Amino acid sequence: MSDLILRYFPQLSDFQKDKLLQLKSIYDRWNSMINVISRKDMDNFLVHHVLHSMAIGKIISFLPDTRILDVGTGGGFPGIPLAIMFPDSEFTLLDSIEKKIKVVSSVADELGLKNVIPLRKRAEEEKNKYHFIISRALTGFPEFVSLTSKNIDKTGINSLRNGIIYLKGGDLTPELSMFQNRIKVWKISDFFDEPFFETKMIVYLQF
Repeated sequence: MSDLILRYFPQLSDFQKDKLLQLKSIYDRWNSMINVISRKDMDNFLVHHVLHSMAIGKIISFLPDTRILDVGTGGGFPGIPLAIMFPDSEFTLLDSIEKKIKVVSSVADELGLKNVIPLRKRAEEEKNKYHFIISRALTGFPEFVSLTSKNIDKTGINSLRNGIIYLKGGDLTPELSMFQNRIKVWKISDFFDEPFFETKMIVYLQF
């Protein structure tokens, strides 16, 4: 496991490597009690969840004090791996389902992640402002933008302008056409060699 992550992220500290290595056993234990990740995905946990989440770290290094909202975090992805990667940024992990937030809260506590704020709430109800909204294919992209654009802070501190960073697969042309030059798309297969990433994209919408 560590070899795969280190191949793509050789700059990780021992502290970060240790936290990432603990993820599989923690989620195995939780998944046996509360099914937050499918059995098939647990067999490919590192690639499908951890590495997929960390792909965002290939397009931006969040500066200290960046506030990020992970909408529909589920069991904590992409928020938990990114919180390990960027310990000086603040990650609010939002989901409307109580059992999922219970898992997120416990995982963050067990790993000692002080920069994770679990939040049980519907996205429509969240009023706070963030530099970036992140998510993994929660819904169609236009619907996601209309749901979360109210939460984008106007003042930015990073090299990328504040906006939405969305992990999604397949043909995105119909969904993205309305945003024109505000959109940038990266193929995750340009960063990682695993076949799983062949159709996976990072979509960034700047505000």
